Order: sequence, then C-alpha cells, then structure tokens
Amino acid sequence: MTPDIHTPVLIVGSGSAGLCAALWLSRLQIPYTVLERRDGPLQIGQADGVQTRTVEIFDSFGIAEPLLKEAYHVLEVAFWAPDSENQQNGIKRVRYEPDREEGVSHQPHVILNQARLNALMLGQLDLGEGKGKIEYGIEVKNVEVDETVKEGDLDAWPVRVDAMDRDGNLRGYRAKYVLGCDGAHSIIRKSLGYKMIGDSSDAVWGVMDIYPRTNFPDIRKKAVVNSSVGNILIIPREGDEMVRFYTELPAGTKVSDVTLERLQDHARKVFAPYEMEFADTFWWSAYSIGQRRADYFQKNLRVFLTGDACHTHSPKAGQGMNVSLQDGHNIGWKLGMILKGLAKPEILSTYVLEREKTATELIDFDRGFTKLFNTKYRQEHGVTPEHFAEQFVKAGRYTAGQAVHYDPSAVTVLGEKDKELVANITVGMRFQTAQVVRFADAKAMQLVNGMPATGAWYVVVFAGDLSEKKSAERLKTISQTLDYVVKRFTPSESDPDSVIDRVLVISGDRKKVQQEEIPEFFTPVTGKWKLKNLMKVFSDDKSYNSGHGHAYEAYGVSPQDGAIVVVRPDQYVAKICQLEEASSLKEYFDGFLIATK
Repeated sequence: MTPDIHTPVLIVGSGSAGLCAALWLSRLQIPYTVLERRDGPLQIGQADGVQTRTVEIFDSFGIAEPLLKEAYHVLEVAFWAPDSENQQNGIKRVRYEPDREEGVSHQPHVILNQARLNALMLGQLDLGEGKGKIEYGIEVKNVEVDETVKEGDLDAWPVRVDAMDRDGNLRGYRAKYVLGCDGAHSIIRKSLGYKMIGDSSDAVWGVMDIYPRTNFPDIRKKAVVNSSVGNILIIPREGDEMVRFYTELPAGTKVSDVTLERLQDHARKVFAPYEMEFADTFWWSAYSIGQRRADYFQKNLRVFLTGDACHTHSPKAGQGMNVSLQDGHNIGWKLGMILKGLAKPEILSTYVLEREKTATELIDFDRGFTKLFNTKYRQEHGVTPEHFAEQFVKAGRYTAGQAVHYDPSAVTVLGEKDKELVANITVGMRFQTAQVVRFADAKAMQLVNGMPATGAWYVVVFAGDLSEKKSAERLKTISQTLDYVVKRFTPSESDPDSVIDRVLVISGDRKKVQQEEIPEFFTPVTGKWKLKNLMKVFSDDKSYNSGHGHAYEAYGVSPQDGAIVVVRPDQYVAKICQLEEASSLKEYFDGFLIATK
C-alpha cells in the first residue's frame, strides 16, 4: 500500500452536493480531491427538476446562461381529474395555474438532466496540480477520525479514508475535512455508525422517460393527472419530444414485480379516453417512497454528510437534487474561508444547524405532499380535485426552494428593528433581488447580478438620495467606519473587496449625483491592473429600456432612513442594521472572522 495521500478536503461522491462544494473550493483556491466510484462523470441522471433557487445559485457562479438556454422552462401547470359525467371513467382538465408564484424569483423553474447540470459545474472546476482533483473508479471502504486532535487545529490531518481503485489496489487518504456526498447508501455514513431514521410507505411509483404518441392536449406542459385508476405527474423534458411520467401503481404492488410493459399499460388506463402509445423509452425505474434522515450530520466537525447521504424523500416535488446541491453550496464557502485562514472553524457548526433543519422540514413537507398524490388517501379524506390543485399551488414557494429560513447563529443575527428598517427582507432567508441601474454605465440589471459568488461577504448600503446634503454627509461618515471594519479582516496582500465586499444602492435621480461624490470606499482599486472598480454602485432609478425597478419599495427600505444589509457568500441575509450602526459590524464580524490587523 502506497503512503497516504494528503488533501485538505476530501469529497466522497461527485453528485450535485459534492460538485457544488468543489466549485466553492475552486473559487477560493483551496486544494481538494473528489473520489467517485463510477468510471467517469455521470452520464444519465435520474433528477431533472431545477428549482428557481438552484438557477439563482448557478447564476451567481456565472453558469446560468447555458442552463437556461438548454433547459425546458416550466411556465404552466395543468390539473386533470376524473370526469364524473363520462360513463367511461375518463378524465377532464380542471384548471390551469402558473407554475411560479409571481415575485418568488427573477429566475424560472426549468428542467434539465442532472448529468448536464453536473457537467456545467465540472467545467468550472479549477483542476490541476496543487488545485482540485477528481479520481474516478475509486471505492471508499471506511473513514476514521482521530478524536485526540483539537477541533479547530488546522495543522492536523485527523481524518483517514481507506479506498480501493479499480485494479484492487488499496489507497489511504489523509484530510483535514471530509464530505460524505455518496448518496443514500453512503459508505461514509455507515462507517461512522450513523443510521437513517424515519419510515418508508407501501406506495410504489414508476418513472419513465418516454417519447409519446398521443392526442392528450397537455403533453408538453407540467401536468398532474388524477384518474379513478391512478395518478401520473407529467414533466416535459428538455428538447421538444421527450416526456417524463411519474406513475402511481396500484396498492399492493412490489417494486420487484414492476416491468416497463406494466408501467405503460397502467399509463394507458390513466389517460383514457385519450390515446397513449410509446414510440420509445429512454429510461425507466420503480421505487417505493421513503422519508428518512440521518441521526447525525457530522463527526467532530471534521466529517459532514450531505445530500442523499443524510436525507431521502420522494421525487415528485423536485427537491432531491436541488436540496443536495444546496447542502454543498452551504458548506463549501465555509470550508473555503476556514482553510484560507479567514474564518474560525466554529462556523462549521452552522452547517448542521441550518441544513439539518432544512432536511427535517423537507421530509415533513414531503410526507404531506406525497399523501396528496395517493388515490386512497384522497378518497378517504375527501380531497377534491379543486382542493388538490389549491394545495399544489400553495406549496409553490417551498418547491421553488425559496422558503428556506435559517435560525439565528454566529453568522445569522436577528435585530429588534429588522422589519422596521427593511420590511421585505428577512434575516436567515435568501437575499431577494430587484432591478436597479448601475451608476457607472446606466445598465439596468438585477441587484444580485452585482453580487457574484466570489466567497466574499456583501455589505449592501441603502444610502438614500445623495443629491440631498444630509444623506451625502451621512454616507461619508459611514464609509469611513466601513473602511475600517473591512480592512480589519482583509489580508494586506489581498484585494480590498476579497473578504468583505461592498454594494451601494442610492435612490432618486442618478443624474443629479456625480461620480466624484461617491465615497472611494465603494470604488476600490482591485484586480490584476489595480483599476478603480466602478461596478459596485447602483441607483434605484428609471432605466432607458427596462422601466423602473422601484428597488427601495420592493425591499421595504425608507429612502430617508436607509439601512445596511449584510449578505453571506451564499446569498442568505446575515444581519440588518441602521446606517448609523455601521460600527456594530466590527463586533459582528469579530464573532467568526479572523482579524488580520
């Protein structure tokens, strides 16, 4: 056996969670190794629904454009129910509803195969010697944690992982941190002795990607078909031809007894009197529904479980791949900041606090959501087609990934006056966006597009109308305070916006404000050429071609009073304070960042 291979972060599994964590580590220039038992990247993924929140994440990493170009965009949902007036037990359309609640996100809900999503992330990884590495054909055998090592000791390599390559050769790895992203049958979880708790139902569902020959009118729309013989959820796939069917099978069905022919025969009965034939089947499977979560999500704040390794549920709400990816999105930047020497290791406890709660809420939601699809449950509880549609629509914000709300912690701090200052922004939830006009070039854009995922925190300053002397003088004072706070946590050799970045949003007529009136704090000198960065100042003003975003109104901020909103690297709101309380940010950041001055 060769000597142990040392890697700061070892990621077991190259699914959505592992790749998203690796993407953060690449952005923050932290070396890592991904171990994958498959012989190469994922070729055919079972998941395909991409929540608006996940699209926002891809946008923050700069990879939303190919996703949106290639994907099927879900715009409308059709609800079908038994036709009581038809003696042949047929079905009829009950109603149409928009797929996405108005205002829930500026991004759409789309459908794209998981393999392609993974490929987009893989294309962004910085791989090479001393950087990131992906090793395929490696099967992990076990993980051990040296419990004598102090929790925050970054000089130690306390985690050992044993693995075997495709030729049967044993390998040993030493890491500072290990992420178990290896799915529902996680070797990492089992090796730690952790169990999945919860239950599985007796309901069996089939899923198939098919090319249908049909006269069913809503075959290219997301549709929920409830008939007297069962239920089918239709998800159109990318391109113009393939469609996915999620099919409820009759009570008493065993997964082992399900065949493709049986799935197709059952689908024909559900769609009657419409014709449904199958030109080809690209992929199919059958499964029983289970809602379970791991009893523990971490070991000594050195080994962490993500994705299906710590939570499983039904696929009908399109949560699995998305929640898994967001697990990796949550922990990746935290590990990166710690290993760069910028943040204290204690912030890793917030991964468990935040994502364990998210997993528990997901499973509770999935139990209720799954019951709505169960024919027997609806019959026993008198669930009408109208009630089903109403509940489906009501769950829209959750299924879009926009209902996640993190509890208070060292990095997420509530204040008594939060809602007075910013009525429509909630600490612990993702920072929503609004249209603004970039001051330097009059470009209308979404504010979050001025806050890319670099690993930095964002201090968003709503300063009001700078053409008013009082607001302008106030901003000068605040800028001096913020400059001191930011310099305290920024290494001298780094760009001034690399740890804590800044965004200024002013109100009023931008043409009444001159560039030289903007404090230099908001136009730092950055980059290879050490140029003044003019991309951080925005105005809530009318644009030339896209109207007025009314950002202050959308956020619920008073132009007279203004506010400061601190946004985490993962776009969640961390803290809100008055402009005059800018000095309080020193104490806030002292709680988890490492002062360099």
